[in-house]
Amino acid sequence: MPKQPVAVALLYEKPNVPRVVATGRGEIGQAIIDTARAHGVPLEENPVLAEALSTIELEDAIPVELYRAVATVIAFVLRAAEPKPSPVHR
Repeated sequence: MPKQPVAVALLYEKPNVPRVVATGRGEIGQAIIDTARAHGVPLEENPVLAEALSTIELEDAIPVELYRAVATVIAFVLRAAEPKPSPVHR
């Protein structure tokens, strides 16, 4: 039996702590992933972190124990969202 996808969506608005705004597994998890892709949201695949975050109540801030792992994901997302330089034509 294939493993069901687990997805967690975080909202990070400076200066606040990131919050869990959506979580789901199976069809709901896949719907979260599909919606993120449709809106150009960068995805980070980290099953262990997703499992840990999936236990947090919606709208709750992430716990201190997960700050470092979530900071790594946020850094990835920010780098992925940076505009790419246009090639220079001569």
